[in-house]
Amino acid sequence: MMYLKKVLFVILLSIVLLGAPILGRLGANLFDFSRLDPDGSFLWISVHHIIQAIVILILIWISNKLFSINFNLGLGDKEVGIKYLKRFMFFFMIYTVGAFGSMILMGGFQPFQYPLTGLNITGYLGFQLLLSGPSEELIFRAFAITIFALLITDKRLNKHISYANLFAAIIFGLAHVYIRFSPFEVSYTVFQVVYAMVLGYFYGDCYEKSKSVIYPMIMHSFTNVVMIGITVILSFIL
Repeated sequence: MMYLKKVLFVILLSIVLLGAPILGRLGANLFDFSRLDPDGSFLWISVHHIIQAIVILILIWISNKLFSINFNLGLGDKEVGIKYLKRFMFFFMIYTVGAFGSMILMGGFQPFQYPLTGLNITGYLGFQLLLSGPSEELIFRAFAITIFALLITDKRLNKHISYANLFAAIIFGLAHVYIRFSPFEVSYTVFQVVYAMVLGYFYGDCYEKSKSVIYPMIMHSFTNVVMIGITVILSFIL
């Protein structure tokens, strides 16, 4: 009976976590951004992330008020967080140089997906810097890991990863699968899903060790800005 209850909690939590982005998508679809963002590069996705963050913040507020659940929204252990942040940034930059170098050598480089205008570049980079990390880390780290550990299990798979972080990383990867219902369509790339899961592990590991969602937010925004920034620069050069 206890096992069945935990399975139901996992299913329910998965629906909430994957449902928040869907609500964000539906909400963003209500607006016409064509006058302010003619190429659709940043306003739709910005509103999408704002809405999904609001949904989760409401759930966090309710959970905190009713059950006094701590979602680690403060600075936590600053020494651990900053140390993890610096180490992650260093190794991510090494990975980025290798990844872009390999793509260029193999002819697989994909240029910036929008016209290279000042509006598109600043708008999209602004979204990645200010909204991508904060919005997604509230959902997939602060809420997902905390609720999973509280309602399902706070045990660890091994000394390097908890079940809660593993669950959050998998759901984070699945959130990068695009599903359309009318007409029904499922689109994704294996690399993007696996890439999101791997990064999700590090974001979650930092969250658990620093007891703060702030540092994963910075890590998340950093990775996105670096990847997009280099893509923009190379799009002008190549």
